[in-house]
Amino acid sequence: MPEIAIDLTPETPDDWPVIDKLHERAFGPGRFARTAFRLREGVPPDPRLSFVARIGSMIVGSIRLTPIHIAEHSALLLGPLTVEPAFRSRGIGLALMQASLSASAKAGHRLVVLVGDEPYYGRIGFKRVTPGRVMLPGPVDPLRLLVKELAEGAFEGVFGAARGG
Repeated sequence: MPEIAIDLTPETPDDWPVIDKLHERAFGPGRFARTAFRLREGVPPDPRLSFVARIGSMIVGSIRLTPIHIAEHSALLLGPLTVEPAFRSRGIGLALMQASLSASAKAGHRLVVLVGDEPYYGRIGFKRVTPGRVMLPGPVDPLRLLVKELAEGAFEGVFGAARGG
């Protein structure tokens, strides 16, 4: 595939309507019932850690990170991550994740969790959480709950219920 010039920038309020439409197309109306959405409900994503991918002036991808807690431990919830279907399989999702995780580490965050496919997210260091170690506010396939330490040992001793904020 030919190289395409992608510009990654922190999302701004002006981007929100376009990002909402992108999420609507990618995840449909059922997205509001998903467990990860319930964790994010009422808690805005951190704009310093949430990015959009542009080709020219068109937004073709988005990633958000939202602050959460697992028991008393601070963490970030990655998601949603989405790329316009016509631009998938070109490394845009990976570039968005790298930008967001790098910004998170620089800001002093230590731990990121997500619900997703291990083969995809494992490429950048996400690992499966032992079933029962972290409880989410709704059903989730335990094989899809993943964690990435941004600082060595950040997940040691972390267990319990996850909640937004």
